[in-house]
Formats: sequence, structure tokens, C-alpha cells
Amino acid sequence: MHFEGERIFPLPPAQLWPKLRDAAFLATCMPDGLPHDGATRDRAGCTVRPGFTFMRGSLDVTIEVLGGDEPTTLRYSQLSKGIGSSSQVETSLTLTAHDTGSKVVWRSEIKNLGGLLKMVPAGLIRGAAQRVIEDGWSGVAEKLAAR
Repeated sequence: MHFEGERIFPLPPAQLWPKLRDAAFLATCMPDGLPHDGATRDRAGCTVRPGFTFMRGSLDVTIEVLGGDEPTTLRYSQLSKGIGSSSQVETSLTLTAHDTGSKVVWRSEIKNLGGLLKMVPAGLIRGAAQRVIEDGWSGVAEKLAAR
């Protein structure tokens, strides 16, 4: 299952790329997330409470930067684990200049669903994932605007 889209940001690629390359920064952008200690530029974790009817409790999410070419591409892995559930998602970004800012074209693919998530209908997973992705991008935009 994959998802894709694009977002426009007011920062040019040369300024946006280092922010998106920083796993510690991204962990602070998760809505209602609590970043873990010990975050680095390459790997960071946070705890989130998803508001899904099919999943209660909290999830520990680890964001790991897999690579990229400054200032045009990035790749991440996002691992989440909760009581009786897990998932692995890989995301790729392409940044291009857009007016005075950047256009980010993204593509995320669910690589693995474990535990109880295997039994959840694909339509529910798709809807929940789209909401999480959109909330994540909104969190990035809010953090960038606050700086």
C-alpha cells in the first residue's frame, strides 16, 4: 500500500532540506507526540497516541534517515510499535524550487504491518494513514513557521 502527494513550503530547498534531513527535528513535529531523549540527526523517536477506533494506547515511533542528496532528495524509515501492533513505512522526498520556496513531492509505502494491524481492513488503514501523513506535514509546517 502506498501514498503520495506534494506540499509547498516557504523555504527554498537549500534551507528546507537540512530541516527535513534532521530526524530529531521531525520527531518534534509529530502532533501530540512526546520526543524521546537521545535523538540525533540520523535517528529519533517519539511516543504518540493515535486516535483510531481500531487502535488504542500509545505507539513508539522511530524515524531513521536512510539517505539523500542535498538539497533534492531524502529517504526515511518509520517504525512504529505498540501493544500488539507494529508497522514499517518507507518514505522518499524530492525537493524542487517553487516560486521563492520549495515543492516537496513525497511517496510513502507501508512495507510491513504486524500484530493486530494485519487484521484491520485496508480501507481503515488507508484512511488512518492519510490522516497521520497530513497531520505530520502540518506539524512540520507549524514548526517551520514558528522558527
